[in-house]
Amino acid sequence: MDKGLLGDLDNLPEEDKARMSTMIEQLQIRDSLRMYNTLVERCFTDCIDSFKRKSLDKQEETCVRRCAEKFLKHSMRVGMRFAELNQGAATSD
Repeated sequence: MDKGLLGDLDNLPEEDKARMSTMIEQLQIRDSLRMYNTLVERCFTDCIDSFKRKSLDKQEETCVRRCAEKFLKHSMRVGMRFAELNQGAATSD
């Protein structure tokens, strides 16, 4: 973020800071839910082949576990890369 913008946020009245904090929390929750829903949909589509039983068979369970691990590792890597790029942009100002 631009240092000027952060300075502007510090100068806001407490009521506005609280409102901004609430908005940021809501955005984070929304993004977390979106990521979770994407994970569930992708792994379900890729791994579940039949509905013969209530529980997953061994192959489906292994697939779901691998899918979830891969998805979460990818998401973490993307987040780290984004943070690196964001930090690089902030230091170049």
